[in-house]
Amino acid sequence: MAEWRRQVFRLLFLALFFFAGVILGQVFSSQVPDAAGEELTRYLTDFLEVERADQSPCAALSAAVLYFRYPLAAFLMGFASIGVVLLPLTTGAFGFFLSFSVCCFTAAFGSDGVLLALAVFGLRCAVTLPCYFLLAVPSLERSVTLVCLSFGRGRRTAPVVYGRAWWSRLAVLSGVLLAGMCADLMLTPLFLRQLLERMLAG
Repeated sequence: MAEWRRQVFRLLFLALFFFAGVILGQVFSSQVPDAAGEELTRYLTDFLEVERADQSPCAALSAAVLYFRYPLAAFLMGFASIGVVLLPLTTGAFGFFLSFSVCCFTAAFGSDGVLLALAVFGLRCAVTLPCYFLLAVPSLERSVTLVCLSFGRGRRTAPVVYGRAWWSRLAVLSGVLLAGMCADLMLTPLFLRQLLERMLAG
């Protein structure tokens, strides 16, 4: 029971940084110039042209980076005591850049921006956010233990163990991320094309 409470506390601790990043992203997005709408339209149009040109290796590499960067970073930070500092900062950065991007879409396109943001970020967030926190919380636990060991409290701290559950979690969540990435590559261009054609026609 005590262990479960500690896990919940770590989750809430990281979630606090995530929502702080979300708020900062909203604040900074208000400074985006009005010309951002044209740039975003050009970016999305170029994205669809690349997809039509069947440059699948490039698209797959880009999608892999978007899907795996934060979860993999969270996993690796569990091997270092500095993860105590970097994990909250990374979580805040995750929330900031996500919020900033979504707010830029909504500010530039209004109600259509909500749909565009949903098409671009919806599936990715539904997959990456749970995977990130499922990896970040255990990593924060390991990092805290490493800090305690580094500062001479090792006799009162359980040893750092990276057992089967640690690696199994990574394997399962990597499979989930890979499945989400493949679904994103197939579905997102279709949604974007329909939305952009409707917007440009209007």
